[in-house]
Amino acid sequence: MKKPIERMMVYDDGSEGSILAARLAIVLAAEFDAELHALSVLNTRALSELVQAHIFIESEQEEYRRELAEDGARYLNHAVEMGKRKGVTVIKQNASGSISAAIKEKVAELHIDLLVMGPPPRIRSRRDALYDEVEMAMRTVDCSVLIARDEERIEELYEQLI
Repeated sequence: MKKPIERMMVYDDGSEGSILAARLAIVLAAEFDAELHALSVLNTRALSELVQAHIFIESEQEEYRRELAEDGARYLNHAVEMGKRKGVTVIKQNASGSISAAIKEKVAELHIDLLVMGPPPRIRSRRDALYDEVEMAMRTVDCSVLIARDEERIEELYEQLI
């Protein structure tokens, strides 16, 4: 019999919400004995837009790209360490491009059954929500999506793991 969840992925952008999502994903991976991937996306689309808007010159773009890549590596290493503390292997995944497209591609490539994400920011305009890359990914991926909320409960469940 096939398990309900065999492969999971958590999107990790280093925010408090994505850390909460990683904790929930670790709890679920342990409970379902599922493979867990953590994804960091280098948003090259946003970098290009900053250059086009003359916010960065091209030489600054490369330095900023390097800093963003280093941040992404730190976020993934933190997720791996959180999993390791609870006996769960977290597999690091990197991607670049637009966030929504990169998430969709990795979900398809890895045959992900469940995508776990942090909650979107609370106060936003309807227009911002329509163009938010993370929310677009939530709406368009070809797998189930779980939004981590209830921080106290998730922390309690995470702490209860061996």
